[in-house]
This record gives sequence, C-alpha cells and structure tokens, in this order.
Amino acid sequence: MQLVIGRIGKPHGVRGEVTVEVRTDEPEARFAPGTVLRTEPGATPPTASERSTGVLRTESGAVPPPEPADGPGVLFRVPAELTIEAARWHQGRMLVAFDGVLDRDGAEALRGTLLVVDSADVEPPEDPEEFHDHQLVGLAVVTPTGERLGEVARIDHAPSSDLLVLRRPEGRTALIPFVRAIVPEVDLAGGRVIVDPPAGLLDL
Repeated sequence: MQLVIGRIGKPHGVRGEVTVEVRTDEPEARFAPGTVLRTEPGATPPTASERSTGVLRTESGAVPPPEPADGPGVLFRVPAELTIEAARWHQGRMLVAFDGVLDRDGAEALRGTLLVVDSADVEPPEDPEEFHDHQLVGLAVVTPTGERLGEVARIDHAPSSDLLVLRRPEGRTALIPFVRAIVPEVDLAGGRVIVDPPAGLLDL
C-alpha cells in the first residue's frame, strides 16, 4: 500500500526549492536529506498553464530527473523517484530541495506531484496513543452515543495540532482537532473514531 506523505506545491525562489504540503506526522524523518521518495506524478492533471509551458507528467517509470528547458517546447518529466537534498521549515511551510532540480523551471515541473512511501516500510508507533495517518483514514467517525458523523478523509498536520478531516454524509468536510478532549478514543479494531465535538465545531 502506497502512503502519501506530501504533495509538492509551488516553487520557492529560483534555485529549485519547492513547498510541500506535509501529510505525515513525522516530517523530519520522512524528509531527511538523502531519503528517496517515490512519486505519483499522474495524481494531478496538468493545468492549462502547464500544458502551454510544455510540462509533461508521466506515468511512474525510469525517467530522468527534471532538467532546465533549453528552449520553448522542451518537456519536463517527473521522475519515478526523487532524492531529498535538503529540507527546512519556513514560515510554517516545509521547503524541500531535490537532487537534480536546479532552478525554478525544474521546480515548477514537479508541482502537484504526490510523494509516497510503502506502508511496509513504516514502523508502527511505539506509543499506543499515536497513530499513522493511514491507520486513521477511512475509519468511521461516531459520537459517544453512536451517532455516525461521517468518516476520516485525511489528516492535516497543522502547526498547532493535527486535524482529522471529516467527510460528512452530505459531502461537506469539517476539521476536528485531534486532541483527547475532542477525540477520546480511537478504536482501530472496531474501525471507528469516537468524537465528542463541542457545539458548532462541525458547522465551521
């Protein structure tokens, strides 16, 4: 099972750095220099701007890392793997530099690419009160009285606390702080998360 640990966003500066939307609770470990991450470049369709600038998102395969364009119409290819050269936090955002991505054009070619790891390579948490994202996604969300509120769509890792993104039955989403006062129990065996939301939280 492939686990998404981040999504590459817009370039930062002119030397190939990119912003990354972090989707792991262990960013320092997952984005350590030298780490090799697999990519899913087909996860986000190219925009009209990308098509006009010649950005090509390929299926995963043995393709070279992005290279600066030599002229109009030269295509960029997203590689099957990216190696982290450096990572740092800047104003609450993760900035990452990848080997072989040397300028803004190369960074722009990676926009929208998902960064993934194999679940078999992820060690279970030692603390029974800690959970990996993939353990929570898809679980039913219920109140202490058993009322079903929806299911966990994903986990957002905000600076102040992790957030359960709740997909409501009617299609809306709500954000639930993943703190014991609001989420008193995670029942993996039962496939559910028990949530006791304060009044109005699900309406925000």
